[in-house]
Amino acid sequence: MQLGRVRGTAICSIKYAGLEGCKLLVIEPLNRHLESSGMLQIAVDVVQAGIGDLCVLARSREAALSLPDIKFVPVDLSIVGIIDELFVQPDGTYEFSLKTGQVS
Repeated sequence: MQLGRVRGTAICSIKYAGLEGCKLLVIEPLNRHLESSGMLQIAVDVVQAGIGDLCVLARSREAALSLPDIKFVPVDLSIVGIIDELFVQPDGTYEFSLKTGQVS
């Protein structure tokens, strides 16, 4: 898992057959100090995130498994949580909490 911040929305006129209705967002990956750690990427949003939200990301096969209906789609990054609170420890490590919610 990785942290990222939503920076925008990606709009596609044509998508892979299993991705109809899935929202695609532009994500800025973050390091452990919440600083930018790479180029912007596109992620499938399964938790209704919005621009500016700090999110938990899943990569690789786990990203595809996070989709609600179809499990065999070419997805490499998905947003699986929106961070509501972030606690930074004195040693630089952090803990985060996610409020329980429901994805339709």
